[in-house]
Amino acid sequence: MKVAAIGVRMHSGWGALVAVSNNGGRLSVVERRRIDVIDGKSTGKKQPYHFAKNLALGAAEKHIAKCAVDSERPASESIQSVIEKLRDNDYAVKTCAVVLASGRPLPSLSDILASHPLIHTAEGEFFRRAVWNACEKLKIQVSGVRERDLETQAKSVLGKSATAAVKKISQMGKSIGPPWTQDHKSAALAAWIILHQKKT
Repeated sequence: MKVAAIGVRMHSGWGALVAVSNNGGRLSVVERRRIDVIDGKSTGKKQPYHFAKNLALGAAEKHIAKCAVDSERPASESIQSVIEKLRDNDYAVKTCAVVLASGRPLPSLSDILASHPLIHTAEGEFFRRAVWNACEKLKIQVSGVRERDLETQAKSVLGKSATAAVKKISQMGKSIGPPWTQDHKSAALAAWIILHQKKT
């Protein structure tokens, strides 16, 4: 089986997933899709911290904990679906790269709920964590790459081929068609980096 790596860039309740493989030294996109990690009909799950800010602290903690459990199930199902499709096409997925934000530690829940910017930060981390936990349960090694560090990390791991890889990923939409947004580009580069890291 050929080896593939997946990269994911998350939003509130959904993310862009791209799987890449090394095809004779060339980057090849072997899967891309939107993954949903919430039930869209569920109250307060798309923005769990926004919903929790109107609750007492104890109730807020319980709501966020329940949302975390509820998000891991569809995240696991989405990742498992990708793994199975790739396996059917003779690809084995061993690693996942999650595109991160700043990576700074979050304060206490009470401090988060008192700050609208921190609520947004926490929700971003919440949905990245759902995918991270889902991958771990599926026995996939997970790494995080901060988005602002992607090109620097690419140069560190890929060396002289980094510039060509970044350029190819940027222009891939022309050959594989839409959608090929910045989400997909970041996810693809993160996956390509992690694929090479695991070879060393």
